[in-house]
Amino acid sequence: WLRRCTHYLFIVVVAVNSTLLTINAGDYIFYTDWAWTSFVVFSISQTLMLVVGATYYLTFTGVPGTATYYGLIMTVYTWVAKGAWFALGYPYDFIVTPVWIPSAMLLDLAYWATKKNKHSLILFGGVLCGMSLPLFNMVNLITVADPLETAFKYPRPTLPPYMTPIEPQVGKFYNSPVALGAGAGAVLSVTFAALGCKLTTWTYRWMAA
Repeated sequence: WLRRCTHYLFIVVVAVNSTLLTINAGDYIFYTDWAWTSFVVFSISQTLMLVVGATYYLTFTGVPGTATYYGLIMTVYTWVAKGAWFALGYPYDFIVTPVWIPSAMLLDLAYWATKKNKHSLILFGGVLCGMSLPLFNMVNLITVADPLETAFKYPRPTLPPYMTPIEPQVGKFYNSPVALGAGAGAVLSVTFAALGCKLTTWTYRWMAA
């Protein structure tokens, strides 16, 4: 029972942190102020949180499909949290699409196709997840209302005057934010996939002590 409790505690902690990052990534104030800079940074942060949690969950259970289930957990948590934040002035059309689930499915696929090989999961799954999530995150932005228009139409009531939205510097530094996010995410996700596997080892080792 102690092992199971530790396992669920890890899942809750990582999933909650993933949700907090997701709220920021979908925040029209952040997006409006920083434009593609925030898209790249938050795409990478979401990718890493998804990879470490889903890999840990997947290798802990050893059952292909649990990474997708973890992506579903992130999605539901975010919907609940966003629903609460709507009361602060968010419009309902700025909704979060389940961008993590397809990337998590690629982790499951890499694990299943290589007959539960952890090294293949780390290398192939990490690269696939890191490359795919910025693509789905861009789809997320396409499906919502224009962030600049939304920011001025629904100003957040708790913001001080000096934090009002500014005109974004689109394309000043990044010619292709999706490509930059996918490239950086593919490299960093391999490291975090390895960390997720290591968390499983540490958890079992601590339980056995």
